[in-house]
Amino acid sequence: MPQLFNGALSGERRCLGKLLSIVEKGGERADMVAGLAHQKSGNTHVIGITGAPGSGKSTLTGRLLELFSSAGKNIAVLAVDPSSPLTGGAILGDRIRMDDLAGENSFIRSMATRGHSGGLALAVPAAIQLFDAAGYKPVIIETVGVGQVEVDVAGAADTTVVVVTPGMGDAVQANKAGLLEVADIFVVNKADRPGANDARRDLELMLDLGHVSGLEERKGHRPPIIMANSLEGSGAEEILEAIRAHTEYLETTGSIKIRQEQRTMMEVQNRIELLIGHKASEVLKSDFGKENIEAAQQRKTSPAEAAKAIVNSLLTD
Repeated sequence: MPQLFNGALSGERRCLGKLLSIVEKGGERADMVAGLAHQKSGNTHVIGITGAPGSGKSTLTGRLLELFSSAGKNIAVLAVDPSSPLTGGAILGDRIRMDDLAGENSFIRSMATRGHSGGLALAVPAAIQLFDAAGYKPVIIETVGVGQVEVDVAGAADTTVVVVTPGMGDAVQANKAGLLEVADIFVVNKADRPGANDARRDLELMLDLGHVSGLEERKGHRPPIIMANSLEGSGAEEILEAIRAHTEYLETTGSIKIRQEQRTMMEVQNRIELLIGHKASEVLKSDFGKENIEAAQQRKTSPAEAAKAIVNSLLTD
């Protein structure tokens, strides 16, 4: 493992790819990789790009990849895709087209959600830290859909870009999903379509009404709303400039350190929850667990009391 890790640090893409595969599978080897990467991380800037399916996120990500690459940046893209319930494989979608843009100084990787956010909560931070340790700055995370997974992934970013499109009610959907609360930049994509100005107005109204409360350290930063057409490339430069401005804001206010500390705390919490969850599953299959479940089923005790007994056994084990 150290040999693979040292290879990734020295720029060997094959080694980095193998480590990312280990991280995605999870388990003790993944924990070992995450531990090595964590010690060498803390230098990159993480950009999250999220929004409803069909909003043009992948095309926009490709535009940003081109701009960062042309500026001489080593950039990594982590495309978090939904996974097939049958095969467990990631739906690559626009990533294939994005791969055409990949050059010597860029690395593109897809990661499946595997139908739940639990494993993702560990795999994404570990992948980011691997890219960070390998010298990629920035790292872009692109997600598919508007839901809890997207909100979780947005929490792993320093700068979160929420993409909406005209005439689809995306702004309202994003608000319901909680994405507006984590947004640092809004992009109204496909702005040549009818209803683009209405979408912008909806976002402005939500901001004005205080629907976007944000985190305590975001006070003083009002998310800009950028009109774009990623197919034509219009708006990409403005988005890049907004990302730079937000990065500067985070650094000058010290908010970047707060976000990094919050991410570490969340990763520890996620790991605790998963460890306890796995242990609880084992106890439920044991004689002790079965006895408590049967007692609840026979109404000799309540489900709450059965759960407390099982949890107490975990804490005293």
